[in-house]
Amino acid sequence: MKMTIGEVAQAINANTENFDKAKLDESLTGVCFDSRKIKAGQLFIPLVAEHDGHDYIDNAIVGGASATLWGADHVDRLPLKIPALVVDDPLAAFQSLSKYYLDKINPRVIAVTGSNGKTTTKDMIAAILSSTFNVTKTQDNFNNEIGLPYTILQMESNTEFLVAEMGMDRPGQLDFLSKLAQPDVAVITMIGEAHIEFFGTRDKIADAKMEITHGLKADGFFVYDGDEPLLRARAQQVDVVKSTFGREAVDDIFATDSKDGQYQTDFHVNLWPEIDFAIPMMGDYNVNNALAAISVGRIFRIPPEIMAQKLTKFDLTKNRTQWLVGAKGERILSDVYNSNPTAAKEVLNAYQNTSVNGRRIAVLGDMLELGTQSKAMHASLVEALDPAFIPVVYLIGSDMAALYEKLKPVYAPENLHYYQADQLEQLTTDLQAELSANDEVLLKASHGLHLENVVAKLVK
Repeated sequence: MKMTIGEVAQAINANTENFDKAKLDESLTGVCFDSRKIKAGQLFIPLVAEHDGHDYIDNAIVGGASATLWGADHVDRLPLKIPALVVDDPLAAFQSLSKYYLDKINPRVIAVTGSNGKTTTKDMIAAILSSTFNVTKTQDNFNNEIGLPYTILQMESNTEFLVAEMGMDRPGQLDFLSKLAQPDVAVITMIGEAHIEFFGTRDKIADAKMEITHGLKADGFFVYDGDEPLLRARAQQVDVVKSTFGREAVDDIFATDSKDGQYQTDFHVNLWPEIDFAIPMMGDYNVNNALAAISVGRIFRIPPEIMAQKLTKFDLTKNRTQWLVGAKGERILSDVYNSNPTAAKEVLNAYQNTSVNGRRIAVLGDMLELGTQSKAMHASLVEALDPAFIPVVYLIGSDMAALYEKLKPVYAPENLHYYQADQLEQLTTDLQAELSANDEVLLKASHGLHLENVVAKLVK
């Protein structure tokens, strides 16, 4: 983002009476809402949540902030060292600024959501499109009402495509994000149980996911999992060009003869059977994410051989089925960003077929936001755990106790370990003591369990 303070003020209708008007011509180089990460020349966004961002303005100034948004309800303590753009609501102004900047740069927008696979699919789409176009994509987990505006404002002026991941945990959230971004293409990877605590049924989750089409341009495209009846039925109500992907012959794009390897999954696509496709990750379920990305590439006429080349070495966001090497030489499969029953079973099924000289060890943490069905859904993972293939299991979290009870008759006591959520350090210590160079360890949990801290200590 490169705009003058005056342009920003005009875009969000901010009050600028409190500072020297000569400052309006000064340039801003970006935005930041974390005073600890501010860089010289940036606009500070003081958001109000658990903490009030206005309280950290001094830190932002020391860090190099050139200007700040400022809530009208905080004018009794206006900063004097840098220009303060006074607005009714800094978050709403931040979102309005992103909409202004999006219209100014005018890239084509690909919006991606889904209960599983949206981050991987986003990464794959960005890789394919970057073969021909200048692409900006969502980084890390910036996929909500704060993350999407931030992603938009990170775009360089030459951006031709914005690939935006959109998350949700309540009705109406995707409606807002979609209408803000006004996508040219909306993608739904699949419907699962994620956030079922807030929705109650998969039907209602599907309704909420379909909100991603609410801002879809009239001449846009809707790409979705054609093997999901809940989406097929709802897609009929969307009056745009539609494209389906999946495993059935009725889909526009479907995979054939998929072969799951430890570090790579190979497959073919019905439209170009002569081309070998491969993705640098395990799990046949990830082929569907690739099919979604291929569907988008096809819309923008990327040659299939180029798509195959880009998918072979695409840049995957960390902690999504990411293979690492531990301090002892053990192989670590880190999939700790998020978890739900569908995703956990899929990765466990893939993991039990890996080639290993030692033992396969699984570390599973609570899957959050599953509501009243949570204990039963945790217990259902028993069907994906067999001591013949995964001989050692570590469980952590209150709801994992339900799975622990199911596994007690199946696993020897010395190979089944259970910890409360606040015993992460003890789990780490015990796991480090157990691991040997020939072992493999899978870690899978919702982010709230912070298994990434375990991964960090294992790889030291």
